[in-house]
Amino acid sequence: MIYAPDYYPHFRCIAADCRHSCCIGWEIDIDADTRAAYAAVGGEIGEKLTCAIDDSGDAPHFRLTPDERCPFLRRDGLCELILTLGEDSLCQICADHPRFRSFWSGRTELGLGLCCEAAGALILSRSEPMRLIPIEDDGDDTPPDDDERVLLTLRDELLAIAGDTSLPLDGRFDAILARAGSRLPERTMADWRQTYLTLERLDPAWDDALAALNNCTPHPGWDEPFARLLEYFLYRHLPAALDDGRTAERAAFAVLSVHVIRTLFAAGEPTMARLVELARMYSSEIEYDEDNVEALLGKLT
Repeated sequence: MIYAPDYYPHFRCIAADCRHSCCIGWEIDIDADTRAAYAAVGGEIGEKLTCAIDDSGDAPHFRLTPDERCPFLRRDGLCELILTLGEDSLCQICADHPRFRSFWSGRTELGLGLCCEAAGALILSRSEPMRLIPIEDDGDDTPPDDDERVLLTLRDELLAIAGDTSLPLDGRFDAILARAGSRLPERTMADWRQTYLTLERLDPAWDDALAALNNCTPHPGWDEPFARLLEYFLYRHLPAALDDGRTAERAAFAVLSVHVIRTLFAAGEPTMARLVELARMYSSEIEYDEDNVEALLGKLT
């Protein structure tokens, strides 16, 4: 069975209206099936594909332009491949983004990554807690094994705490950490700022944002958007504990991530657009860099 958050079916790429295109600044690998299909394309677009693809590395990928744009990203923000060959012509990574998957026995979970501003706006503007819904029966009814059953049960409990409106957000943090057998080190936000500054960073704007990471009073009335953020991190990152056994650390990572974003948010104007942008930067800089996630997990052991 394939599951996804209840907001998942409502996601739509905003294409030319996107301020932070996923077609800029990211290496775009091409899967084998799509590479073979591109090799069979003729005409002018086929010639451009031949010139635009680098096959010399471990995996074929598009040669980015000097300003790090996909060679098929037009100046109006639209994709030349889609306009010329249709959406089915996209390589797997382009077709999937910003979706992610978690795999269990007999169960696949889909989600939307916060590095996409359209996904962030969809997730963070919701007033109701996230619910998982079945979206497709793939015919696999393999029951979860014992480890999966334990982790699924724990995650359900943590998600229920995250969505518990009878608790203030800090109370939800504490309850989640206690239930997961975890904790956050006794460090100030200035200490965490120094930690985050040692991580790999992509965008100078993230350095500017981190400069504001100091202890300050959160804006009132914003618990629920941050609860949605907490649900997102728990849903996305706890399944990886099946591989590394770091359930407590991953729960703490979820809490720390929301705590950091909330503190950055408190340092400026309280608008949804600003929250979506901070979440997008955090996701791009931290979540999508496995080394950065690993470094933070090491601080939470």
